[in-house]
Amino acid sequence: MLHLLGVNLPDQKVVTVALTYFYGIGPLTARKICSRLSIHQQCKLSELTEGQLNQISGVLSEMTIENDLKRQISANVQHLRQIGTYIGKRHAMGLPVHGQNTRNNTKTAKKLNGRLLRRYSTASNTAFSRQAFGVLQSPLSKRL
Repeated sequence: MLHLLGVNLPDQKVVTVALTYFYGIGPLTARKICSRLSIHQQCKLSELTEGQLNQISGVLSEMTIENDLKRQISANVQHLRQIGTYIGKRHAMGLPVHGQNTRNNTKTAKKLNGRLLRRYSTASNTAFSRQAFGVLQSPLSKRL
């Protein structure tokens, strides 16, 4: 096992497949990295030299991957929730945000978007969350 930038990579895997073990790197990005460093497609991690491994770690350190990317995504979602956009409200309610139908199948979206709800549940009493869930009352409704 090769330990590179906090991720364990198996030696017997092809380099393009092993690079996808990093959060934020898919097959296309892995192929681009390999072609940029002139590593052939069927090369395995055990066949790489120290210089090539250093080049790979240098390229990966320039990219936003792993925890930095997760932190950036959650900050973007939190920003959308704070400014009160439609997408932010959908995230706050745990509903699909990309225009999917909600009549039948919203289980996956509720799981994924609900993850953020549980994480930020301590802020459930803020003015934004009351407004997002329709709890905020207008001054006229208090008089009635």
